[in-house]
Amino acid sequence: KEERIVVLETENAALHLKLAEYQVLAGRSTNEVLQLYAAHGQQQKLQRSSVVIQLHRTIKKRLKQDLKSLHSFALELSKDFRRQSKACLYQVLAAVQGVQLQNEAMQMFQIKAFDLEQSLQEVTERYEREKQKRKALHNCLVELRGNIRVHCRIRPLLPFDDAVGHSISQDRQRNFSEKVAYAADDETVLVKCSRPGHASINKTFQFERVYNDSESQDAVFADVAPLLTSLLDGYNVCIMAYGQTGSGKTYTMLGPQLEGNCAFSIEDESELGIIPRATQEVFRLISEKPPGSYWVEVSVVEVYNNEIFDLLAKDSYGKVFGVKRDVVTNREGKSDVPLLTQMTVQNASEFLHLVNKGLQLRVKHPTLVHAHSSRSHLVVTLTITTVVFGDNFGTPWEDEQSSQRLNKEVFCTFPQKTRDNKSTCSSGTSSPVQLEATEKIKQVKTRLQLVDLAGSECVGMSGATGAALRETSFINRSLSALADVLGAIAEQRSHVPYRNSKLTHLLQDSVGGDAKLLVMLCISPGQKYLTESMQSLGFGTRARQVQRGQVKKKNFPVPSKAK
Repeated sequence: KEERIVVLETENAALHLKLAEYQVLAGRSTNEVLQLYAAHGQQQKLQRSSVVIQLHRTIKKRLKQDLKSLHSFALELSKDFRRQSKACLYQVLAAVQGVQLQNEAMQMFQIKAFDLEQSLQEVTERYEREKQKRKALHNCLVELRGNIRVHCRIRPLLPFDDAVGHSISQDRQRNFSEKVAYAADDETVLVKCSRPGHASINKTFQFERVYNDSESQDAVFADVAPLLTSLLDGYNVCIMAYGQTGSGKTYTMLGPQLEGNCAFSIEDESELGIIPRATQEVFRLISEKPPGSYWVEVSVVEVYNNEIFDLLAKDSYGKVFGVKRDVVTNREGKSDVPLLTQMTVQNASEFLHLVNKGLQLRVKHPTLVHAHSSRSHLVVTLTITTVVFGDNFGTPWEDEQSSQRLNKEVFCTFPQKTRDNKSTCSSGTSSPVQLEATEKIKQVKTRLQLVDLAGSECVGMSGATGAALRETSFINRSLSALADVLGAIAEQRSHVPYRNSKLTHLLQDSVGGDAKLLVMLCISPGQKYLTESMQSLGFGTRARQVQRGQVKKKNFPVPSKAK
């Protein structure tokens, strides 16, 4: 409409220009007429000629005709301009009304959108609440069934994933570096399985928790921490990391390793793994209890080539070195390692110092898959001894009065470290009162086992030869024995082959149902490790299906009613 107005104004301006030209022409004609009149007067004076008079009449007639036609044209143009102006004005008013209606409609849509956003937020909050309830009910179901909790962590792609092998083409190498494992949500792993000449197939695996490649160590430990509360409530707890070589098990359990040895760095607390964080949390929980009611002992062993080595054993000079131990089954049917060194620690820093000493003896060997590949299974055990007074049953140390009563009657402190690394309890002079109080003291032991399993690996991909090949064989056999044990428990066979491997024999109590067990699957996302990742995911799926029955709590002693 505005363009139409501009066109009309342009035409109007052109008409005005033409009118001005005609007026100029009229002026010129008038001047010419005057000149002619003057000439005619002069000629009349000189010569009265009929030709001049005729010419004057003709010019006057023509001028009258031109002025008349010009006047009528100007009138028509003015009427047309007014008519078009009115039409344009009506169109502009209609457009303004349309814009106002559209604004009102837009405001209505905005109100509806705001209402929808609020309802969506309410539905999202309800969904989150229902999700938490479902998760809590699922955890209760897991507790009742005795299922193994399985979490899965997908590590990010790392530079060594793109390392080009000598016998691998560039095209195949690009396929190997492609990411095929994703966290679809916090409970589902999506794997894209593709083979040359076949359509891609998406497979999904469900676990209690799935961590994507961007989630931090804090997020991983946040889901592990509730199990540590159960530890002080009288339950044994076992957390183990399972996966292929180079999938991030040691990083998840310990944190970043120092260059040149297996020890882990404690400088950056945000990068600490489950083992140091769990220890800090345990001592934090213990600090909230009355002093003297708990003490903690730690042992560090590795299972290397199906042999158990004590990494905290010392020689006569006090130097730590690995000593071979054996695992046996005691009278209660529990697995036990005789002569195993257990060091008493009173805070997390002492524990980390001992574990780092033991890790320096851990066997590692570089492979084509991982430059710092661990060649043994690491088992760190925290044994927490709870001192229970006889008059307090149900939970240790119901109030501070009982703690003060014990401190007055019994002079028993934390176990002291001797040269033989044995725990002793110092006491004052014996008296009937003290002996009576000593008889009322009971000890309940619970264990936290933190296991960093060696990685399963394909010999062709790892390039292991010689001693490394022998290590790989023992690692794969022990992991296969662990899978067999879980399979036997799942099928409820009468015989469970714990003794097929020193690893399963050592972990018999934890795997067999005497502990709350959490398996942390670690997988690599690249196409290069698809076979190993699928094997790990299959192991986790089978482990979730194992029903071991409700985990038994270490009951604190209850005194007889008759006194």
